[in-house]
Amino acid sequence: MTAETAARAARTPVRALTVLYDAECSLCTFLRDWLVRQPQWVPLEPVPAGSAEARRRFPGLDHAGTFEEITVVGDAGQVYRGAGAWVVTLWALRKYRPLAHRLSTPSGARLARGAVLAAAAWRGTKSRGGQAPRRDDGWVYDRRAGWTYHPPGCADGRCAAPS
Repeated sequence: MTAETAARAARTPVRALTVLYDAECSLCTFLRDWLVRQPQWVPLEPVPAGSAEARRRFPGLDHAGTFEEITVVGDAGQVYRGAGAWVVTLWALRKYRPLAHRLSTPSGARLARGAVLAAAAWRGTKSRGGQAPRRDDGWVYDRRAGWTYHPPGCADGRCAAPS
C-alpha cells in the first residue's frame, strides 16, 4: 500500500471487514464461529488465511504473515494486524464497541496486546508438541521457553559454522 493509498484509507469509513483466520487452529475457528453469531454494526466476513480466496481478494498482502498475527482487512484497503485487528473486530460488534473504544487507549492497547500474545501462546501449545509452526524468519514459540530464534536452515537450532 502506498502512502497516498494509506492516507486515503485512513480517511475512508469502514463499511465491511474481512477477518483472515487460521482454518487449522481450533481457537481461531472457535472465534470465527463466535464472531459470525454476534450482532454486528459493520459486517464481518471470515476468510481462511492463505486460502485461494484470500490471495485472490488481497494479492498485495503478506499472506505468510496472516498466519503469524490476526489480520483484518477493511473494504477500502485498510489492513489491521495483531492488537489493532482485535480492536477493530470488536469495534464492528454491537455489544463490544464500548470495549473496543477502551482498548484503543494507551493502557487498553497494552491489554489488547497481552490478549493477542496469550492467544499466540495458546496456539503454540496446541500444535507441533508445544511449538507453533516455524516462521519464515526463524522465530518459533515454545510454551516453556517462550520465543526462540533458530536461523532459517537450522532445523535443530544448531548450524554449521560458515566456511
